[in-house]
Amino acid sequence: MNEDLETLLRGLREFERREVEEVNEESEDMRVYPVLAVRDTVMFPHMVSPLFVGRDRSLKAVDAAMADGDTIIVVAQRDPTVQDPGPEDLYDIGTEVEIVRMLRLPDGTTSILAQGKQRVAILDYVQITPYLMASVRPIIEFSEKDLSTEALMRAVLALFEKCVQLSHTIPEDTYVFAMNVDEPGWLADLVASTLELDLDERQSILETIDPSVRLQRLSIMLARELDVLELENRIHTQVQQEVDRSQREYFLREQMKAIQNELGEGDTFTQEINELREKIAASDMPGEVREKAEKEVERLAAMPPMAPETGIIRTYLDWLLELPWSKATEDNVDIAAAARMLEESHYGLTQAKERILEYIAVRKLAANKMRSPILCFVGPPGTGKTSLGKSIADALGRKFVRVSLGGIRDEAEIRGHRRTYIGALPGRIIQTMCRAGTINPLFMLDEIDKVGIDFRGDPSAALLEVLDPEQNFAFSDHYLEVPYDLSKVIFITTANLLDPIPPALRDRMEVIEFPGYIEEEKIHIARRFLIPKQLEEHGLPAGRLHFSDAALKSIIREYTYEAGVRNLEREIANICRKVARRVAEGKRAPTNITSQSLVKFLGPPYYTFGIAEREDEVGVATGVAWTAAGGDLMPVEVTLMEGKGSLLLTGQLGEVMQESAQAALSYARSHAKELGIKDRRDFDRLDIHIHIPEGSIPKDGPSAGITIATALISALTGRPVRRDVAMTGEITLRGKILPIGGFKEKVLAAHRAGLRVVLVPKENKKDLVELPKKAKRDLRFIFVERMDEVLAESLLPAPPTSHKRVGTKSRRSSSRGSEQSPAND
Repeated sequence: MNEDLETLLRGLREFERREVEEVNEESEDMRVYPVLAVRDTVMFPHMVSPLFVGRDRSLKAVDAAMADGDTIIVVAQRDPTVQDPGPEDLYDIGTEVEIVRMLRLPDGTTSILAQGKQRVAILDYVQITPYLMASVRPIIEFSEKDLSTEALMRAVLALFEKCVQLSHTIPEDTYVFAMNVDEPGWLADLVASTLELDLDERQSILETIDPSVRLQRLSIMLARELDVLELENRIHTQVQQEVDRSQREYFLREQMKAIQNELGEGDTFTQEINELREKIAASDMPGEVREKAEKEVERLAAMPPMAPETGIIRTYLDWLLELPWSKATEDNVDIAAAARMLEESHYGLTQAKERILEYIAVRKLAANKMRSPILCFVGPPGTGKTSLGKSIADALGRKFVRVSLGGIRDEAEIRGHRRTYIGALPGRIIQTMCRAGTINPLFMLDEIDKVGIDFRGDPSAALLEVLDPEQNFAFSDHYLEVPYDLSKVIFITTANLLDPIPPALRDRMEVIEFPGYIEEEKIHIARRFLIPKQLEEHGLPAGRLHFSDAALKSIIREYTYEAGVRNLEREIANICRKVARRVAEGKRAPTNITSQSLVKFLGPPYYTFGIAEREDEVGVATGVAWTAAGGDLMPVEVTLMEGKGSLLLTGQLGEVMQESAQAALSYARSHAKELGIKDRRDFDRLDIHIHIPEGSIPKDGPSAGITIATALISALTGRPVRRDVAMTGEITLRGKILPIGGFKEKVLAAHRAGLRVVLVPKENKKDLVELPKKAKRDLRFIFVERMDEVLAESLLPAPPTSHKRVGTKSRRSSSRGSEQSPAND
């Protein structure tokens, strides 16, 4: 359709050009008139329009025309930006106009009222300065009116009527005037002069000589203008409807407000604003926070109730009002009562209890001078870290709140989101303080060693401010944007391991270690806490079910293998469930649980308790290792084979442990004569295989050095290793024994396994104070400084009938699943 339209327009232009040339050639009426160049304006014949003249050359042309018959030629500029146009800047077709009136204005310009008379073709410019004059020839229009011309006039009038109805700039009188025009050329000029057309389109209408062709071209322009006006009107209608709805809602709201005022009820939104002002005035906010809250209330009052930001500000004010700013609970400073409550709720854990009682004592003497402690309970799972925090809160008379940090990877979880985000909220610290309702609760941050880090930030870095007494008196939450005082809060964090905690964060906390429980402590905890709790939870009356000491020992030794008591409680609950089912079914249920009846309730034992090795063997030594569960036995096996002198290490050993094995081998080779190894050249013909069982568990650390050396020397000399001896220590190339870490956990692992002798570095003698009395009484400690002392205590004389140097495979006294945590030192 567009191609057909372009073809039609090109044909019309060619026809007009030939027509103009023919008319110009036939007409001999040539005249010379002054020329007035105009910008963005095209004068049409018969039209009356005001023109503003300001350029010097144009003013002189108007004066010359007024002096000589009031006739002037008006021609449009091709480029409106040209300030001083010449003949080449003007179109070739213009309009002869008559100046009806001229009026000089105060700003130096002149306004003329001009009426178009006829089209003219500019033949030549006869004068350039001081103003333009040109010889022109009038263009004669052929105004024959036939049926096609009448149809075009009616079509143009119909389109023009619709445009007048939709347009806000065309007066309705224009359409009435157009209805009374009989000449087709005059009608086309009238309609073109009223439409908002571009300069080129207006000029093309002016240059169209044939009225029929002019009407055809104008009808195309009218159809396009009508489409634009309809779209504009549709958009205007939609906007008006939206405005009308808003105005209607505003009007109804004002009416409602007036009715409520007449009834004495007042506006709901205004009531809420007044209530907020009253709450802020009655609150205990600090001055800076109060000023911020009042400023936000004033912003809220100035907004319409339905504004999007109204809900954001209201939520922010609710958080400020709900937070405790000075409300505090009174501490219980009765040291004896607090000690009694802690002892009733937890057995053992002397170091943690002593630290809390010391705090209460200082609080009693210097209430306003002491900073709140920031403690970190570190120990294996199930040792009572979290439950002790609740008991401490009860003993102090404080509210207890807890936040689990396990798996947190976003800094905003601690500090909150800024209010610019949709759905923003304060961080967990502020949310929990709001839930506590006091400014001095006991705040437990659980699993602080499980905090992660990713592209959203480092939560542990945000905790630095929370757990620093020098900073937390003015904690900054991104959502609140005002300081909040955390200095009166007692923070207690819990962790299974210290290593994952960043050093800067670890430095801000006072670490209290929770060791694993020995067998007697577990029995005491079971009788005092676990059994009564499970009987109550399973609907069994107190005293309905009795566990013998032998039964509890069997559960601890053969059905659990842990530093804490979580699995012990689980097995007791398992027995209580089975008894409760029998009672509920009306069957005969046992009242006493003995060691012989455990198989019936719990099935066959999971672990085997006793000495690590059933007999003294060559090439097998028993070590102890620290694990996340508290401690574990770690036997080392060595076997010798004919080969080329290579060393094979298996059991998923870490780099440090592999280096310990290399050091042990170097010590054995360098002291071969002293150790009774007959021929040192045997090392070049032997392959040595060192294996640590449970290969699915990663193992690392230097403290297995003396254990590896003992098993290696035993295999090389044929001397058996005592089965009741456990050992731990780092070995040097000179045979010195260096101190180790995790002393308490390793010794308790040996005690739990039923061993009786423990070889430990002499420098670890100071750590004996950490051990329970029962463990110190049952175990014999031998403190060693050199490797020859270890061999003297652990190796037996070689059997006279045996000359083998190959160690036999050991059987673990406590076989654990492969899912156990890695062994480390």
